[in-house]
Amino acid sequence: PMGSERMEMRKRQMSTTQETPGAAQAQHSTGNRGSNACCFCWCCCCSCSCLTVRNQDEERARRTSHELQAEGIPNCEESPAPTLEEVNAWAQSFDKLMLTPAGRNAFREFLRTEFSEENMLFWMACEELKQESNKSVIEEKARLIYEDYISILSPKEVSLDSRVREVINRNMLEPSQHTFDDAQLQIYTLMHRDSYPRFMNSAIYKDLLRSLSEKSTEA
Repeated sequence: PMGSERMEMRKRQMSTTQETPGAAQAQHSTGNRGSNACCFCWCCCCSCSCLTVRNQDEERARRTSHELQAEGIPNCEESPAPTLEEVNAWAQSFDKLMLTPAGRNAFREFLRTEFSEENMLFWMACEELKQESNKSVIEEKARLIYEDYISILSPKEVSLDSRVREVINRNMLEPSQHTFDDAQLQIYTLMHRDSYPRFMNSAIYKDLLRSLSEKSTEA
């Protein structure tokens, strides 16, 4: 009996000795991982570097997205400051608002607050396309307009019905200055009926009108 007990004790000692280096190695490995990204840690400690790395990646992604978005937004049209008479005329009709660069800039600023600036950008791109006469330039600009404002994959896709989309797809087989005429008219009508009334009641328009009125009174 004593012999068998000693044998059992030796087996246990040998087993413990074999397990100890593995445990020590695991502990050492865990210690080394403390300063690295520990993606499997469940702690909420501030020193957990995986949180720092993740936060840095997210911040970098947000910054890159913002920079790309800023680069993708064309600058406003160059125009002299609007007069009080011009700003009052904008209230008479949507056509008068859209006739002047200053009116389009003010309206575009308002559309940006409603996250629908792409409607104005699309309309302006179509107007620019109509001024082209070079066939290769027309084809290239038509392709860019399609990718930027018609494609369902674009973040700046404008809202068009299926009939107009079919017309555009047919026209894109042989692009011309008038490839997007139907779509441009539909977006113009949308801005007129939907956004224009809200613009006239917006702080952007009212503040501009008040500022010009005060300057006129002072003069």
